[in-house]
Amino acid sequence: MGIGLIGLVLALCLSGFGSACGIGTAAVAAVGGWKKCYANGKPAPFMMVAFTGAPLTQTIYGFLLMNFINSALNSGVNQILALFIGGFGGLVIGLSAYFQGRCAASACDALGETGKGTSNYLIVIGIIETVALFTLVFSLLLLNSVA
Repeated sequence: MGIGLIGLVLALCLSGFGSACGIGTAAVAAVGGWKKCYANGKPAPFMMVAFTGAPLTQTIYGFLLMNFINSALNSGVNQILALFIGGFGGLVIGLSAYFQGRCAASACDALGETGKGTSNYLIVIGIIETVALFTLVFSLLLLNSVA
């Protein structure tokens, strides 16, 4: 299969790296938000766990992209195309996860301080998720259109 296999690795690793960075960023803010709540005698919102875990889904998208590229390679897709789709697709998915984590960190901070706005924060986090989903779908369509 050659150089196209690098696309498989990049799809999973770059998306996973972005997820790890995003989750780490959000987790630090969640702990700080809970600390604020405890210091002020307020209940600590469990929703911060959901905010923290939001970037994890991009690792799943990277895994799916990896499998789609593998199937395309087995169907004879161009090796260079597989490399670029894996690299750029994994990068975009990973960046989506990273920025989703940064947004989730801000959401944790705001929720810890005000106790309000949960649905608004979830909507914004979901919008960032959409970038990763679109990247996955468009990459799959591109792989299928040239196979």
